[in-house]
Amino acid sequence: MGKRLKQQRRGKGSIYRAPTHRSIGKVAYPYLTENTQSGKIVDLVNSTFHSAPLMVVEYTEGNLALLPAPEGVKVGQLISLGVDAEVSVGNTLSIGDIPAGTLIYNLEKVPGDGGKFVRTSGLSAQVVGKEGKGIAVKLPSKKKIILNERCLATVGTVAGAGRTNKPFVKAGNKFHAMKARGIKYPIVRGKAMNARDHPHGGTEGTSLGGGKYSTTRPRNLPPGKKVGSIAARRTGKKK
Repeated sequence: MGKRLKQQRRGKGSIYRAPTHRSIGKVAYPYLTENTQSGKIVDLVNSTFHSAPLMVVEYTEGNLALLPAPEGVKVGQLISLGVDAEVSVGNTLSIGDIPAGTLIYNLEKVPGDGGKFVRTSGLSAQVVGKEGKGIAVKLPSKKKIILNERCLATVGTVAGAGRTNKPFVKAGNKFHAMKARGIKYPIVRGKAMNARDHPHGGTEGTSLGGGKYSTTRPRNLPPGKKVGSIAARRTGKKK
């Protein structure tokens, strides 16, 4: 019996297990009460699982929260979370209370989920304004989404901009960076494998080893067969 595919080997006990023992905690907003909560940044920390530095915030109620740090904050700075919070860097408000044009990050997809959008270093989204039944927000990808006005977001830009400007230079540096995050590296393309290891592998029935299968695969294939481009409308370079 041949090796299972990479997609089939993902799971408990495989080489693809995330090194969760290195995690320092869940990054999410604390429970939102009716009153505005005041907090103090007690530390700025580095996390293996996040591209941006994190800030440890201690609120007056005694709650601790781990949040992405914005550019310009420092240890000891006071920040706030709630309806009456000022629109200033580091403060967290509902997007319905944030003026149009303001830069925000760590944006909730659904009220209370703790923040899902715009958490990578150097990124920020922009509040466009009320549209229909929600608030329009322009993401860093230039895509516009409509969200519930009660979704929370933090004012500012995620710290750590310019992280990708420094090249890895050596494959070893890239290897150690990927290993720290539990990501398999290097990634070998299926066409370079043997037929037993991947549906794209092998040279039988091909012209000069050009590949037995198209990289485009049907959408209704079972897990493990979905490799390459899934139900792609087109492939290749645009002319």
